[in-house]
Amino acid sequence: MNLILWRHAQAEDGRHDMLRKLTPHGREQARRAGAWLRAHLPHDTRIIVSPAVRACETADALGRSYDVVQAVAPNAEAGAVLKVAGWPEAGGTVLVVGHQPTLGRVASLLMTGSDRYWSVRRAGIWWLTHPDEIEDDGTRGVVVRTVVDADLL
Repeated sequence: MNLILWRHAQAEDGRHDMLRKLTPHGREQARRAGAWLRAHLPHDTRIIVSPAVRACETADALGRSYDVVQAVAPNAEAGAVLKVAGWPEAGGTVLVVGHQPTLGRVASLLMTGSDRYWSVRRAGIWWLTHPDEIEDDGTRGVVVRTVVDADLL
């Protein structure tokens, strides 16, 4: 299974948290990251997005349909995100568009087994894979396929 974590792009300050919109720079970040994802995502990718305006605007830059899911709203628990994504049993590819610190905690939990704060940059993409192959030691380690910084695209 592939799990792709995409943090929302830069958003305005000040408004009610769920209503914050992307800044002009954030729209550009989302456009660049969305273009990269369009070139790399499988066509049957399941996309789940936080109900926050800034996350939906980020996802809109991808140009694909998506499901708005409360379980990935700001301050969601890492375990709740993994559950709604179906990790790792669902198979296929799931893209989650969400927030910090949740996405960093998801990455930490998958990579280390511990829910810790890891930084994910605005509009950053982390592509993690749960391989079908079993390692020599009998485990199935999570693989980081790529980490993308939208400001470098």
